Amino acid sequence: MTIEDKQTWLIRELQKEMPRYAAYPIPKDRAGQWTLLRGLFNVRPPKPAAEEFLRIEKELLQELTEEKGITNIAALRPVDAEGGLYLWRGDITTLRVDAIVNAANRQMLGCFRPNHGCIDNIIHTMAGVELRLKCQEIMERQGCDEPTGQAKITPAYNLPSKHILHTVGPIVEGLLTEEHCAQLASCYRSCLELAQQNGCGSIAFCCISTGVFGFPQREAAEIAVKTVRGYLREKRSTIKV
Repeated sequence: MTIEDKQTWLIRELQKEMPRYAAYPIPKDRAGQWTLLRGLFNVRPPKPAAEEFLRIEKELLQELTEEKGITNIAALRPVDAEGGLYLWRGDITTLRVDAIVNAANRQMLGCFRPNHGCIDNIIHTMAGVELRLKCQEIMERQGCDEPTGQAKITPAYNLPSKHILHTVGPIVEGLLTEEHCAQLASCYRSCLELAQQNGCGSIAFCCISTGVFGFPQREAAEIAVKTVRGYLREKRSTIKV
């Protein structure tokens, strides 16, 4: 099957699953097909999928990621003399590291807005539908929304990484407070602790809370670097960040 064949097949299966979207015509061009398919992925509720669906989804998503180009942390150079901190700009779903960090919402089920530009949306899209189901299982066991500043770990499914760490950052509405800063620092520290508990030798952070959550970017970057460096020194950790 070509990429177009796989996209068309998956769209049809999702339209059968969700008949309210069955009237949407399948575009003939590959980009249009992907837009529709991604939107259907985004609105699909957390539930099991058939083995054949998961197989074709895996083939498609991994092929699309390969096309974008995978970056291995082993090919990058650290930016500090101590050798633990790296700086990289790009699509986090194309990084081959032990764990990537997702800036999640309190429900921890991913973004349900079709084709939304947030990192939560693209990570769930490219990881595949199994991720939302796994997150639902975690949240059902927890029995409440995810608190700000903590972290959860899941498999990365169809991503080049092994794990995804999900953390809910602070929402800044109005003035930045000390509580916001402490909560953001807790996100970074919680992810580092959870990564090391699960044997991760490398972790890639996104810029937590700096999108729709409104955290000022410069202050967020300073907190991120300070927290990571403090953790590496305190724990004498060799994890690559």
